[in-house]
Amino acid sequence: MTAMDLDRLTAIDVHTHAEISRSGHRSLSPELFGASEEYFKAHGHRQPSIGETAAYYRERGMAAVVFTVDAEHATGHPRIANEEVAESCAEHPDVLIPFASVDPWKGRAGVREARRLVAEHGVRGFKFHPSIQGYAPNDPMAYPLYEAIEELGVPALFHTGQTGIGAGVPGGGGIRLKFSDPMLVDDVAVDFPELRIVLAHPSFPWQDEALAVAVHKPYVYIDLSGWSPKYFPPQLVRYANTLLKDKVLFGSDYPVITPDRWLADFAKLDIKPEVRPKILKDNAARLLGLTSKETPA
Repeated sequence: MTAMDLDRLTAIDVHTHAEISRSGHRSLSPELFGASEEYFKAHGHRQPSIGETAAYYRERGMAAVVFTVDAEHATGHPRIANEEVAESCAEHPDVLIPFASVDPWKGRAGVREARRLVAEHGVRGFKFHPSIQGYAPNDPMAYPLYEAIEELGVPALFHTGQTGIGAGVPGGGGIRLKFSDPMLVDDVAVDFPELRIVLAHPSFPWQDEALAVAVHKPYVYIDLSGWSPKYFPPQLVRYANTLLKDKVLFGSDYPVITPDRWLADFAKLDIKPEVRPKILKDNAARLLGLTSKETPA
């Protein structure tokens, strides 16, 4: 398979999920997965393999960041192996970019895993979902892991705002929304000033807080996944057009939201012509350290 050619890509989707393993194991428990389907009105949506995801994006001339979520400590549900995600993405280097997810509760074992995943498996970043993983992002127990990621020079992507996972389940399936307040990630940006951070999603009900953090901290970005652009709050659109034009990233949340739907609605949004390519590709390419023709690993 050929290496990634940035010039041939129309967009880079920085937020897609590996929801099912080769063996058929799901990334979420049946209860939480069912709640997510209900929330996104995605009943019975087919969970694509990573190979199918690659074909989907290749057909559209786009690349995608792919990850799962490791929340074994809080949920007791076994994760999809990071190695499997990375190896599957390595089979499609022209369109897929592997991220990993390491449960911060794993302590020093998690730090060793993060270093190994970057060194041996070509992982390009890490995904955190504090509400599912059951921790506050500014909890010092997670700091050794952040320190390693900062040293490795790859981004950390944090879920922020409300989540469809656990929505409607009694007690929210044990998921606490407060852990996804972007102001908790502001502490991380202060304590790890060289760490590249992505605040995932329009951060309802903390949109203004997310914008403030991204404006104030030079290495904090925002991805636009999980919402159709037609529902974006006006202040998010305004900042994306101005102060944050170099720090806002296209993300879909595939497969629950497809890039086809997202891009169709984004085309109707009042975004300046010169800003569109930044959001769709250029900002992500810079953040991820991509070049026009990457050398195969």
